[in-house]
Amino acid sequence: MSEKGTKSVVQFSESRVATFENLVVQHEKPIFNIVYRIVGEREAAMDVTQSTFLKAYKNFDSYRPSFKFFSWVCKIAINESINYLSSRRRTVSLADDYPQTHSSPEDDFRASETDSHLQRALLKLTFDYRVALILRHFLDLSYSEMSRVLNVPEKTVKSRLFTGRQLLREILVGQGYAR
Repeated sequence: MSEKGTKSVVQFSESRVATFENLVVQHEKPIFNIVYRIVGEREAAMDVTQSTFLKAYKNFDSYRPSFKFFSWVCKIAINESINYLSSRRRTVSLADDYPQTHSSPEDDFRASETDSHLQRALLKLTFDYRVALILRHFLDLSYSEMSRVLNVPEKTVKSRLFTGRQLLREILVGQGYAR
């Protein structure tokens, strides 16, 4: 019995690891993008993304399959980003090396400039508005998905998006980047 019991525990562990590895491969890039947009630094985003998936793995037993894995891990990523920013307690500088794929150097330059202006403007927003805009416009989450991830009512999500968009526009206009 002990040999068979040990074997099944090992099989469960291997199965759990394989399942989790597949989920990481599937969600690593979007989670990194969320974290990057929140913390504003590529290296920090890589660290926070890694800690997000480590925390998710340690708490994998608490994940309920009735919810989307992405929503669950996204909530962890946001909390880890908050923890990172709280530990820094200062304005986050921008990383200029956010990966872009375009057809020409001129397009790359324009996209880099646009991304730089947008990232700078996003970082001027309060955390709640920034996260709402990132989830909606960079990840295309629905209001109900955002509500679950942020643990707020849909009306609050819509309000944060409305105000966040207005504030973002004002910042971009103030930078001379938009009209």
